[in-house]
Formats: sequence, C-alpha cells, structure tokens
Amino acid sequence: MSESRSRWSAVIAYALLGAATQILWLNYSGVTTVAAEHYGVSENAIGWLAQVFPLMYIVLAIPAGLVLDRWFRGGLSAGAVLTTVGALLRLGGPTYGWLLGGQVVVAVAQPLVLNAVTGITGRYLAPENRPKGIALGTASTFAGMVVAFVLGAVFPGADQLGALTAVSAAFTVVAAVAMLVTVRRPGEHHHATERPGLATLRLAWSDPFVRRLCLFAFAPSGAFIALTTYAQALLTPAGVSSSTASLLLMGNVAAGVVGCAIVPVLAARRGTEVRVLSGGLLITATAAVAMAISPGTAVGAVCLTAIGFALLPALPIAFELAERHASQAEGTATGLIWMAGNLGGLAVAGATGMLVGDPTTAFLLLGAVALLGLPTAARLRRVSVAAA
Repeated sequence: MSESRSRWSAVIAYALLGAATQILWLNYSGVTTVAAEHYGVSENAIGWLAQVFPLMYIVLAIPAGLVLDRWFRGGLSAGAVLTTVGALLRLGGPTYGWLLGGQVVVAVAQPLVLNAVTGITGRYLAPENRPKGIALGTASTFAGMVVAFVLGAVFPGADQLGALTAVSAAFTVVAAVAMLVTVRRPGEHHHATERPGLATLRLAWSDPFVRRLCLFAFAPSGAFIALTTYAQALLTPAGVSSSTASLLLMGNVAAGVVGCAIVPVLAARRGTEVRVLSGGLLITATAAVAMAISPGTAVGAVCLTAIGFALLPALPIAFELAERHASQAEGTATGLIWMAGNLGGLAVAGATGMLVGDPTTAFLLLGAVALLGLPTAARLRRVSVAAA
C-alpha cells in the first residue's frame, strides 16, 4: 500500500489527545506544595491526583482493550469525551473534591486513549508507515509529560492554579474535538477481525510473544516510573537542588521524546527491535550504577538523559511488535502491555520509596531491575525466531 493511502491527520489528532491525558495526569506534580496549601489538604492528597491514574489503568486496561477491539471508533471517541469532561470538571469549583473528581474521570478515560495507539495506526496508516505512527503516538505521551512540567514552571503560584487548570482544559478540548472529527470516517486499513468479548482476550494472551512482551514491560516501565518519582529525593543528599533535579527530569523525558521518535523507526527498518530493547536495559543499568557510585549534577544530567533516550523507546517498540504479532487483538494486547508496565511502576516505585534514605542502594536496585529484563528480552528473540 502506498503512503498516499495513509491518513496522518488521524495519528496527529491522536497524538494531541494522548499528550492531553499526560498533561492532566501530571498537572499538579510540579506545584504539589503550593496546591496542598491552597486547597487545605496534605501533599499526599495532591499526590493522589496523579496516583489514581496507574491504579485505574491496572483495573481498566483489559476492559478498555476489549472495547477498542470490538468498537474501535466508538471506544476512542468515548475516551476523548470522558477526557474532556474530566478536564472541565476540575474547573467546576474551588475545592479539592472537584480536582479529584475530574482526575478520576480522566483516569477512567486514559486506557481507552492510550490502548488505541496500535489501532489508530493499523486503521489509518499503510503498513510501511505504522512503525512511524506508533513512535509518534507514543512519543506524544512523553511530550505531554514535558508540557506538564513546563506548565508547572510557568504557573507556579497559588493564585495561578486556576490558570494552570484552565490552560490544560483548553488544550484538551482542542485535542478531543480534533480526534472526534477525525474518527467520524473509518480508516481504510481495518485489518483486525472483530471478536466478541473474552475471545479477544484469549486470542491476545494465547500468543506467547505477547506474554513475553508483557513480562518485559515490567522492567523498563518500573525503572522509569521509579526514577521520575524519586530521582529528586535520591539526588538531594549529593547537593542537587530541587529546581536542578526538576530540570534534569525534564531533560530525561525530553530525551525520551526524541528517542521515541527516532529509535523505534530505525529498529523496525533494520529488524533489530529486540537488540535495541536489550541495549536500552544495559544503558539504564550502567547509568543507574554510575549514579549510585558518583551522584551529582553532572553525572545525573548525563545518566538521566541517556536513560530517557535509550529506555523510553522500549514502549513504542513493544507496541509495534504487538501490532504485528496480534493484529486481530491489538487493542487488548496493547492494554496488557500497558497494564504490566503500570504494575512494574507501582512495584518498583514502592520498593524505591522505601530506600529514599539510602540513595546508593536505591540506584543499585534500579540497575538490578533493568538487568532483570534482559532474560525476557532474550526469550522474546527466541519466540520471534520460532514464529518466523
């Protein structure tokens, strides 16, 4: 199929909506203390505005995937509408309850949006363009994280929280409208066979390659989420200020956006996806050990940038492999991978949080988690070769 039959407008609209979900997720992460004082709640309560997202994803990842495999355009449209409703609900009143209610609604919508990355590319792009589309769709989620950090820096005061919330809602409305307009027309490349209910789940889980991808996702996602959650606290004893640590984390995610846009496309073109996955884990482990041995601003900047560029592309690569191996249930397969990644995030971040007082051990733990993903990557290669 030629490139002229690819509808990139659908992927661009999807990328905007994916970015919106991440902006809403992390809206208050950079202003936690200010928001807690403004709304008269604890910092932990503000933290729950973000923590509700991985928890809801674990619960809803599979149901959302089943919906998308059965009613793709309807499911994605519902995700766009719910995301908008949640964003606007946060503007409903000046109390914490309105914020939490809006976040819960967006968290419910997020699996319907993020699980659709392989479906939107499979239906609206020609096969040769799908790796690029999946890379763009996934990179947009990390770009949304960067935008969330930037918005927190632009609107840092208590009197600016309303503006922060309103700007995020306005972006969400634009993205959702673009998505709804785009999916009114079905794609030309609908390749998945619609199967009822749990048959889709059985189809996805029966593929040994998909199961390996789920197991693999635990390590890179767990390491990344733990780093973004605790890097600031772990670097503080080495004399890295909170503002500097925030810049280092922004650089980490920005490097990940660049990596997601470049690395998966090159890997797919050369057929080296599994080797790239293994390489990303090795780089992450090396960088984590370096921060354990010699923490500081310079080492942190180099290591976090390297981790972002090398590790974050693992997600779009996994999605592209899943789309190829489970095209009849790509929504459910994507949901399973997302769910495994969120489980990894909760587990590894939880363990890292218990070691905040001992940064050296915490960084070594993250390096060990990365290395634990290598045997699974090797099994991915064996299953892939056997399937071929």
